[in-house]
Amino acid sequence: MAQVIAIVGRPNVGKSTLFNRLIGVKKAIIDNVSGVTRDRIYGSTEWNGRQFTVIDTGGFVQNSDDIFEAAIREQVSIAIDEADVIIFMVDVMTGITDLDEQMANILRRQTKKVFVVVNKVDNNSRQLQANEFWSLGFENTLFVSSISGSGTGELLDTITESLPEKTTSDFEEDIPKLAIVGQPNVGKSSLTNALLGEDRNIVTDIAGTTRDSVHSHYNKFGKNFYLIDTAGIRKKSKVHENLEFYSVLRAIRSIEEADVIMLLIDAVNGIESQDLSIFSLAVKRNKGVVILVNKWDLIKNKETNTAKEFETRIKEKLAPFNDVPVIFTSVIEKQRISKAIDIALDVYNRRTQKIKTSELNDLMLKEIERTPPPSSRGRFIKIKYISQLPLAYPAFAFFCNHPDHVKPHYKQFLKNKLRKHFNFKGVPISIFFRAK
Repeated sequence: MAQVIAIVGRPNVGKSTLFNRLIGVKKAIIDNVSGVTRDRIYGSTEWNGRQFTVIDTGGFVQNSDDIFEAAIREQVSIAIDEADVIIFMVDVMTGITDLDEQMANILRRQTKKVFVVVNKVDNNSRQLQANEFWSLGFENTLFVSSISGSGTGELLDTITESLPEKTTSDFEEDIPKLAIVGQPNVGKSSLTNALLGEDRNIVTDIAGTTRDSVHSHYNKFGKNFYLIDTAGIRKKSKVHENLEFYSVLRAIRSIEEADVIMLLIDAVNGIESQDLSIFSLAVKRNKGVVILVNKWDLIKNKETNTAKEFETRIKEKLAPFNDVPVIFTSVIEKQRISKAIDIALDVYNRRTQKIKTSELNDLMLKEIERTPPPSSRGRFIKIKYISQLPLAYPAFAFFCNHPDHVKPHYKQFLKNKLRKHFNFKGVPISIFFRAK
């Protein structure tokens, strides 16, 4: 399970710039007007073999009457509670302010590791000025310039060394772990109850009833797996309650520890942007995916091709990875929920399959011979050997003479051929090119 790092501090110290630097993507809005980050933004990164989630919080202003600042205070408090490590960001240009002191007083009461990160330290003069922040009394104080990236490598080194060791999972490793995810009020808890045959979860028509993830061990009718019912994941613009954010974090963590994600979407609303975000998160984590179109019983005047056309529209939005099973269910009517579990377990088996090296090379090298990789800057690329990597998900290494010059469209071509010869329906594939 990936661990969580929260970036906190007063407004306009550069938290969003550091966040973008850490995750390597321009995801947070950056502006020199304080209070731009009104909500938490989440991103994932990996450093020194450790994977973690980074939370960019809004600027902290204590005892303010501003409604946004009050909401941000609550957000920061929850982020601090849920984080494994806290980055307390300050600005060398302004020195220590009253707001910095207030934040420091709050953080001193935490038992978690706190790193004071002094931003905008990009010359010798500011290096000397930054030393005043040691007076805040924290053991770990580092100097960075988040715009240029100076010092961020050392910061990541120090953070990864201090991250708590991964806790031992309560799950038995060889039993499939299926996570039920989706937006609030789409039927996740009802699906769990229908499968378990008991009211394990409270079910209401109020979005957000499930505040935490619920783990259940299913061992009936020859099927043996763990079922994880997560809290609903809402669009960030709709996250107003403290508990809602707590639910989002736990849902993200549940996705990370699952093998296969069962993504429920609402048949009435169709697939929405937030569903696509959840799907992308699962794919990025190399999880198997099954799409469940729930509440299919509410669709009136269905014709022979209604489901097929609905599935086509879904897969168009999922492209380029749209080789996923789509099942039309009604949890209330208990329609096709057993089939959904069967298919999810099939996806698990496909995700864990190991292909014989001889078979892999026989089939794929013939495809490469028929359609060789295009040359790049006068270099002719020759792929000599393929091997499946010993990972928890399907990943393949292609050994060649110029690994850095293989074009993206040819990488997609190889993925498509792997899918053609080996059944990876519902399973993301990773391929890597290495020098030979």
